[in-house]
Amino acid sequence: MKNSLQLLIVSFILSTVIYSSETLVQSGPMVGYSDMMEVSLWIQTTEQAKVKFIYWADGQPDKRLETDEVSTNKQYAYTANLIADQVEPGNQYIYELYINGKKIKFPYPLKFQTQTLWQWRTDAPDFSFAMGSGSYINEMRYDRPGEPYGEGYEIFNSIYQKKPDFMLWLGDNIYLREPDWNTRTGILYRYTHTRSLPEMQPLLGSVHHYAIWDDHDFGPNDSNRSFWNKETTLEGFKIFFPNPSYGINGKPGTTTFFQWSDVDFFLLDNRYYRSPQNREYTNKQILGDEQIEWLIDALCFSQATFKVIVLGGQFLNPLPIYENHANYLEETSKILKMIEQESIPGILFISGDRHFTEVTKLDREKTYPLFDFTISPLISGPCTTCVDEPNYLRVGGTGVFERNFAIMTVSGKRKNRTLSCTVYNTKGEELWSYSIHETDLE
Repeated sequence: MKNSLQLLIVSFILSTVIYSSETLVQSGPMVGYSDMMEVSLWIQTTEQAKVKFIYWADGQPDKRLETDEVSTNKQYAYTANLIADQVEPGNQYIYELYINGKKIKFPYPLKFQTQTLWQWRTDAPDFSFAMGSGSYINEMRYDRPGEPYGEGYEIFNSIYQKKPDFMLWLGDNIYLREPDWNTRTGILYRYTHTRSLPEMQPLLGSVHHYAIWDDHDFGPNDSNRSFWNKETTLEGFKIFFPNPSYGINGKPGTTTFFQWSDVDFFLLDNRYYRSPQNREYTNKQILGDEQIEWLIDALCFSQATFKVIVLGGQFLNPLPIYENHANYLEETSKILKMIEQESIPGILFISGDRHFTEVTKLDREKTYPLFDFTISPLISGPCTTCVDEPNYLRVGGTGVFERNFAIMTVSGKRKNRTLSCTVYNTKGEELWSYSIHETDLE
């Protein structure tokens, strides 16, 4: 009887310790960028705690590797971005989270991958990635009165089930509200509230993530470079999205670049340097000269089969409405002219913002057409009135006016690569598919 009571007490103590450790997880873990020699792993705890990751190549659990162990703290919303830097190219890895020395169990797989060293050796690996914009997580006490704006959180499970290699977050990844954007406390609170959505966690745990921002994670609706607190919202973005880098030429911003297989991704910042749309007597810009010069330089240097330019707002839609790039016609024309003058092959655009999905195709004389894949929204309110928007460059049958996401797949042998985009509804049911062969962009 005494032994049984002792066992019961020990069991209770152990279960309490395990439960306490698991309740220290606020959100994540999340897999960030991936390269051949390192991968970022991110976690957020509910209070100050020591965190680390243990990982091993799939099938080799006896060769366990560790990240550094660090303490999360309130200043950085109890987050930590740790680097798995003892990896080899082209491997799949299993990982575990430890908080205060205790292993935390999750009801879904935790894994990451390193990119393959294929250059000069094999054909480029096939891969797929998910994308979408507009993630409004309801919170009644801070939302505007009326019908909830966010809906269909199960979309994140639908994305997870497609097993993409990574996900591109196309802006409006959070929606800052009136109580949020003027203070660091409010900004970090909104990121925490959004990132903690239960339906999002399995997707975070095994799919790599890259992000740009748009107005709602930059500041108030339709905000521009005049927003006084943009340094703080940029800090919040950096804390919660472990991108490979932030900004160019030592200047602040979210601009970054990464490669996956034979595709180069140019992630642009369309907010930090954006002039007010209603200013008349100024050189109106969204990206600014320095970011444009960097982009064209990088495009010219790139040898990628496809060169994907990622923007928060539509670039090719010719209608100067809402916040389309067409409202800044001089800058739009400048970029298009530079692309044509430099004879850069393989370019296409990906954008978000608009609360509906479409493909815009711009035919050009004596050269290949440009495409803009606009994918929106994930869980924010769809723009049902945009059905009749007269975008005369819209590819027929690509308009979607409900919550949706897309999976892009790049596949095929060398010199015969195809990029295919398939759009799905919240339940993961296919709505349309569109393919571009690499020779279409030569």
